[in-house]
Amino acid sequence: MKNFAITGVAGYIAPRHLEAIKNTGNDLVAAVDPHDSVGILDRYFPDVSFFTEYERFDRHLEKLRRGTVKDRVDYVTICSPNHLHDAHIRQAMRIGAEPICEKPLVLNPWNLDILEDLEQEYHSRINTILQLRVHPALLVLKKRLAESNNGTKHNVRLSYITSRGLWYKHSWKGDIEKSGGIATNIGIHFFDMLIWLFGGVERSELHVSDDRRTGGFMELKNANVQWYLSLDSNDLPAEAVSQHKPTFRSITVDGREVEFSGGFTDLHQRVYEETLAGRGFTIADVRPSIKLAHELRTAKVSQKFGELHPFLQNGKSVAI
Repeated sequence: MKNFAITGVAGYIAPRHLEAIKNTGNDLVAAVDPHDSVGILDRYFPDVSFFTEYERFDRHLEKLRRGTVKDRVDYVTICSPNHLHDAHIRQAMRIGAEPICEKPLVLNPWNLDILEDLEQEYHSRINTILQLRVHPALLVLKKRLAESNNGTKHNVRLSYITSRGLWYKHSWKGDIEKSGGIATNIGIHFFDMLIWLFGGVERSELHVSDDRRTGGFMELKNANVQWYLSLDSNDLPAEAVSQHKPTFRSITVDGREVEFSGGFTDLHQRVYEETLAGRGFTIADVRPSIKLAHELRTAKVSQKFGELHPFLQNGKSVAI
């Protein structure tokens, strides 16, 4: 059994990590969040030491490090806002623990260079969560693509609309300096998935970008990709509206829908199982998608070579 600590335990994604820690037979010994709405801890680890001040949390972990081996923290799970990931990763390594960090690992690609140096310095390993890479349906797709590779590029379309209210803009997620913007906060998993399936980015362009939506075109080694991400419920297609669904997710490959809506409930646990076995996802795995997201965040809107996503063609979003 390993000892875990967690940052950002009051956040949206933390329950999946709490469940994964519990279901893999490990213990949570410390948790921190500036917000104290953390009653969910009673469901999983009622005896965990909880802090609302990061400094006291840090001091507690240092105290455990200096104590007996059985009390030391082995892993620190990081579910804090995106702009804090880098600092919390470094703190975890300073106390001799391996970080397991939610997406995105960092906001800027150059931050990864320093973290790689710190891995060598601390003889540690930085792990991250890329749960789509363990989704059964996507593993089947990856195998099928590898077996059918004939040198021609696939035509891929990614559409993801996840309705968010006014609160989003006023939270850290709506602050591009803290979240990295929609392409990073919402799109990073999908970008990683596309690069994992179809190879590295050869060129890309941005067709629309504002605080509610972003979209563009990218040419990967084995695919041409139209992509569109939105937080605006007005972008939901008619079939989603008629079924009162606040989210629409669609990925097509050569006109064929890739169905992976189900199977999400235990993906974090699968990533934890791989991580605990020494097969977690690393800096090398996330670098291409973080580089792409950063380039999109700083790119100018233009259209020179890529096809517009249908949501843009049909006038459902901002005109180019």
